[in-house]
Parts: sequence; C-alpha cells; structure tokens
Amino acid sequence: MTNEKKTWGMFAQFDGAESLLRAAAGLRGAGYRRFECHSPFPIHGIDEATGEPRSRLGYISAFMALIGGSGAILLMGWTSAVNFPLVISGKPFFSYQAFIPITFALAVLFAAVGTLLGMIGLIHMRFHHPVFDSERFRRFSDDGFSVSIQASDPHFDLEKTQSLLVSLGGNHIEVLTQR
Repeated sequence: MTNEKKTWGMFAQFDGAESLLRAAAGLRGAGYRRFECHSPFPIHGIDEATGEPRSRLGYISAFMALIGGSGAILLMGWTSAVNFPLVISGKPFFSYQAFIPITFALAVLFAAVGTLLGMIGLIHMRFHHPVFDSERFRRFSDDGFSVSIQASDPHFDLEKTQSLLVSLGGNHIEVLTQR
C-alpha cells in the first residue's frame, strides 16, 4: 500500500469579486472547462463567465409541485366521491373548494423535497472535496474569493496553469492533492 498522493488540481485566491469574475472569464477564454469559483456571496454574471448552463432545478421543483397537488386532488376526490361518499350540508361529493388548502400544502411539500433531492443529485454532492484541505479555502466564507481547477481538464498543465492564474491576478496558488 502506497501513500502516494495524486494531483487533483490547482487552487488560487483572488482579491475581490471583480477580479474573480475576470479570472473566470479568462479561464473560460483560455479553454478551461473544469473549474469552480468560490465566493462568500453570489456574484452577478459568474454563471455566464464560467459557462454554466441554466439550472434544471426549477423544472424539477415545478414537476414535483404538480405531482403533489395532483396527488392531493386525486386522493381527496376519490375518497370523498367514490370510496366513502357522504352528503355533508347538501354539498356535492366532489367539493373541490374544500380541497384547496391541503392541495397547496402538499404541492409545497413535494416541491421542497423535490428541490432538495434534485439539488443533491444535480451537484453530485460529495462529503469531501480536495479544496477542503487548503488552509486558504477555510477562509473563503469570510473574505476569500478563489478558483479551483481540476487536473482532469484537458488544458491543465502545472506550469502553464500556474502562470495563467498569476497573469489573471491570482495569489497564494497551491497544488491540491487527493487523499
């Protein structure tokens, strides 16, 4: 058994949101595709700069809300009109007005659960990422703006990538390894 560590990629820190945005656009322009930007807050325009496509999470949420609402209407309609019909105050068996609050609640519940599961599935959630080992990354939620580039990117080369990050304004550049 060897303790040899494999290079995962490279990590660089930037001075602010504008420099991170310029660096993302520069990396994308240089042909890099497998990189991530880390920021303590959302940056307007970062998705376009990195080339991220529009998220499919909204479609997943809407579909799950439709499933929850439809399921609620079908279940309540079936039980009140078919399975156990009761005449209550002269109302029709399928009195949809009474179903609205439960339909809304189940639509919201299904949308929330679908959004959570869809997000976990779309981001390919990992419990350990090589950037977590970097001391500089631990400060990213306070004041750090950084980029991590994966070694699996076709354009990745240690020397060329490091010189590109320096030319884009990166500092504290370090090589990340896998456990």
